[in-house]
Amino acid sequence: MRKTARTAVAVAAVALFATGLGSCSHTGGGTAPSRSRTPTAQPSPGAPAGTRLTVKDFAFKPAALSVRPGARITVVNEDSTTHTVTATGAKAFDTGSIKPGRTVTFTAPAKPGRYPYVCTIHPYMKGRLTVR
Repeated sequence: MRKTARTAVAVAAVALFATGLGSCSHTGGGTAPSRSRTPTAQPSPGAPAGTRLTVKDFAFKPAALSVRPGARITVVNEDSTTHTVTATGAKAFDTGSIKPGRTVTFTAPAKPGRYPYVCTIHPYMKGRLTVR
């Protein structure tokens, strides 16, 4: 097979798998894979790329996070139970419940400052978002 033909076949295979058409069928019962939940809030135009916050072992990692105003923050729950990321005080953000294995994205406040947050289900879990 010529090099260009091999490349075309490889590109087609990648496209099939990316769209899910090339995946194997499963006729057994079960549930569909979970999908990420993304709140409707969007960053302001020109906002910087996002940042990741992980919830694992009943802790926010990192516990202190610094971002620019309007940054997208992706929260990944790698724990075995549901958590929230909820600003205290002014309630500048609240992800709602994030089930195990799920991902939620929210937008950082537009106003610079320090925003402490907790998991409302497990209030001993604390973190701080600094917007600068």
